[in-house]
Amino acid sequence: MNHDSDRPRHVPVLLRRADEILGPALESGGVLVDATLGLGGHAEHFLRTYPAIHLIGLDRDTEALRLAGERLEPFADRITLVHTRYDGLPGALRQAGLPERGSVRAVLMDLGVSSMQLDEAERGFAYSVDAPLDMRMDPTADLTAADVLNTYSHGDLARILKTYGEERFAGRIASEILRRRAQRPFTTSAQLVELLYDAIPAATRRTGGHPAKRTFQALRIEVNRELESLEAAVPAALAALEVGGRIVVMSYQSLEDKVVKQIFAQASASRTPLDLPVELPGMGPEFAILTRGAEKASETEIEENPRAAPVRMRAAERIQAAG
Repeated sequence: MNHDSDRPRHVPVLLRRADEILGPALESGGVLVDATLGLGGHAEHFLRTYPAIHLIGLDRDTEALRLAGERLEPFADRITLVHTRYDGLPGALRQAGLPERGSVRAVLMDLGVSSMQLDEAERGFAYSVDAPLDMRMDPTADLTAADVLNTYSHGDLARILKTYGEERFAGRIASEILRRRAQRPFTTSAQLVELLYDAIPAATRRTGGHPAKRTFQALRIEVNRELESLEAAVPAALAALEVGGRIVVMSYQSLEDKVVKQIFAQASASRTPLDLPVELPGMGPEFAILTRGAEKASETEIEENPRAAPVRMRAAERIQAAG
């Protein structure tokens, strides 16, 4: 696979806005952690724009790391690429010879499925084409979507579909999964899509979007442990920032955005006990929120890059050293 042929399909989301927010922290150099490197579109921009920075790029996808490494070859002396999930950030910093706390000027987290993963049918992320039920962002990981469908209990399947997919018919779908897998194990996405068309009432199918969307999202989150990874990754990223350091997180579904919102809210709250009338010295907020709520892509950007439509961006700046 030639990385040059991949470039046109990889359009970095909210690139200009991410630069507006992170740029002030990077003008004098320092370390930028791209915790979701993907094909390196955001990383390439920041390396070109801020010649004094060093980039630490993380990705769980070995093929993405290879392609990003080729793309970023002109900056080879200014990059450190690490095969890990974004919650592996502390270990990546240690690998680069940096402390886990207070050593980074900026962190970028562009969550969700990468363009490459969506575009390669054999990865099994898209319900629009028949493919193996894989859905692993890290091809070296053990658990696949087929494993989940073929081995999980009815209760676990229903819980995953309801919690991660916000699926109204989670119990009915779980029952149908158990019935069909007893006859034939699930191996391809077409089998699952057929089941979902049968299990979800016709009235809902006509008004609720593609019937497979929520189930595929739920399976992907379960296979890749996305939410539990995110719950560990965001606090680790905040801890890594120096005073004046900034973080941008881009989410693509409500469950991710809720995690980020809650962690940012806690980090930007005063640590003075509520019953005291004045702020105690050193107990003020450690972070300031830089966005008003969750920012969305403009209509123009969505027109140019439809995958930007669901994005929700939140950003924060460290204003006080950790207590």
